[in-house]
Amino acid sequence: MKKQAAHWRSLRGFLAAGFVTLALVACDDSSGKTNNVNNVNNVNNINNINNVNNLNNVNNVNNTNNQTGVCGAAAGQLFSADHPWNQRVDAAALDAESEAIITYLQGNHASSWAEFKIDGPSDEPDNLYGITILRTDGTAASPFEPTDDHWSPDCDTAPVPLPAGGAIEGETGYTCDNDGDCHLIVLDPTACRLYEMWRANVDGGTFYGGCLSVWDLNQAYTPSLRGECCTSADAAGLPIAAHMFGPDDITAGEITHALRFILPNENMRERIYVRPATHSTGSTSAGADAPPYGARLRLRADFDLQTLNPAAQVVAVALQRYGMILSDGGNLTFTALNDRFTTNTWAEVGLGPNDLMGLEWTDFEVVELGERFAWDDNCNCERTPLTD
Repeated sequence: MKKQAAHWRSLRGFLAAGFVTLALVACDDSSGKTNNVNNVNNVNNINNINNVNNLNNVNNVNNTNNQTGVCGAAAGQLFSADHPWNQRVDAAALDAESEAIITYLQGNHASSWAEFKIDGPSDEPDNLYGITILRTDGTAASPFEPTDDHWSPDCDTAPVPLPAGGAIEGETGYTCDNDGDCHLIVLDPTACRLYEMWRANVDGGTFYGGCLSVWDLNQAYTPSLRGECCTSADAAGLPIAAHMFGPDDITAGEITHALRFILPNENMRERIYVRPATHSTGSTSAGADAPPYGARLRLRADFDLQTLNPAAQVVAVALQRYGMILSDGGNLTFTALNDRFTTNTWAEVGLGPNDLMGLEWTDFEVVELGERFAWDDNCNCERTPLTD
């Protein structure tokens, strides 16, 4: 019997009068797995969390402008070109349910305060919105103590590098103070490893961690990715970093991969997922017309790009070519990089959190979904071994 676990997912909103952090809302993330904190040695008193003493020295973290195009991947991408998120879908067939799904979204999610808002850009001087991706070259990895947000066998137990001067999502350092998602994402281009952890926290010298997904950037993953019925640091079982975009992408004038998008659990098809996802959750509750985890939507080719500013047009073209993949439960539709560790800033490239809010669900269509997988009591995680 699967245990269902509801987790607090931060609700970061930007109000018209100014950008503020709103209250937290209860949303399921990658829940539905049996907690297991017994398969890692007790590390209650970790003394070897290397290079974390000076977390305010941001200059010690390698700039993440070149986070993509490593380990044989094309510039602007993570993983090889044959992985689904790196493939264009502008000529792909539509799903037979496309019209029904779009009608459902337009009728049930339209006019949401979070609809097509971007979590990342902000004009605040100390912007903590969006996802932070850290790059390490040789930082020694640190073991962590699994929390109740770590599930076996879905989640990995490998030590994780913590580069000096780095930070987790929504924080100035590695301490999770806001009870948010607190994603920790570290790219090691030398080892060709991508570490993604949900609910990371360094507190009192102890490194605590929720679900960790270690991705091999050299591996040619099969459609089941890290394993059928397996979650990751994102509920759908996908790699977060591979779907992120930042101000440096806007400067380059092109995004060459699918984007990550999220919906409230009540707007996702109950316990169903499609490729490239490998997982759903017990908190999804919508009917057969709602999109399932892994659904890929693309912006219609006839959308008038001139209604958007130049920076937003770069994102819109990516949505036309590569689309967006339903990856997690939450509120703000899009997630982008925080600009603390990028070469350019959001202010410099001219993209704000509201610059895609002119979009409507009717501007999109649903790419062919393929097989529908039931996430039920018979759907047990079967892990793909991590290569050496």
